[in-house]
Amino acid sequence: MNLVNLNSLIQLPQKGKLAKMGDNGDLASTIKWPKIKPKPNLSVSYLKNLDLFTVENCLTCDESKGFVKIAESLGFTHQGSRGPAYGEAYRDNHRISVNDPVLADTLWQSGISNLFTDIKIRRKVAVGLNPNIRFYRYSAGQHFGRHIDESVDLEDGKRTYYTLLIYLSGSSTKPKAKSNSSKTNNSSSSAEPLVGGETVFYGSRNSIVAEVAPVEGMALFHIHGDKCLLHEGRNVSKGVKYVFRSDVVFA
Repeated sequence: MNLVNLNSLIQLPQKGKLAKMGDNGDLASTIKWPKIKPKPNLSVSYLKNLDLFTVENCLTCDESKGFVKIAESLGFTHQGSRGPAYGEAYRDNHRISVNDPVLADTLWQSGISNLFTDIKIRRKVAVGLNPNIRFYRYSAGQHFGRHIDESVDLEDGKRTYYTLLIYLSGSSTKPKAKSNSSKTNNSSSSAEPLVGGETVFYGSRNSIVAEVAPVEGMALFHIHGDKCLLHEGRNVSKGVKYVFRSDVVFA
């Protein structure tokens, strides 16, 4: 199966430079992000032990909508790929990339850090979020084909080992993700109901490990690198799917 090399998709923040696609790094210091409230008692649902889990209410409804509003004001840039014929996963969405260590640290300290206190990888512990913050927008007809996310080496011996996705649109109710023991439900808090856009993970012989429907404010964490599960973002049939993206950094 042809898979995209995610080194071209997980952008490595560099001093004075950022991702070329949707680059708004120069504006980071002037952006007034939504105020993120502390969330000391986040609820975790494990879909495949520590390798794959969701976290309800990682962002509030107001915080999610605030990020969408700001992202739209900054302006998205289209991102595509050459497709499986060139060894790349099919990709069709819009994105923004902003390098903001303060935003990354604020979100990490809001409660996410507590989720990783007992997780160690190769004797490394989680120390924060990748300051390279990305926003994705999927409109009707857009999706991201099957792929894996690679680990990224940052400076000072730091390395990313988990992908963080926070859905900024989707159902405003408690998620019912399909896995070995759960189901999917999806309505919308936006003007037009979001239909589709589930994140689907695959195991051996193309078996589905989990289907996660977008839920406003819900975070999805999954291990990446050598242990990354093959996954895809299904086609959006109606509405707009917004996603906040970063990575968990270990050192």
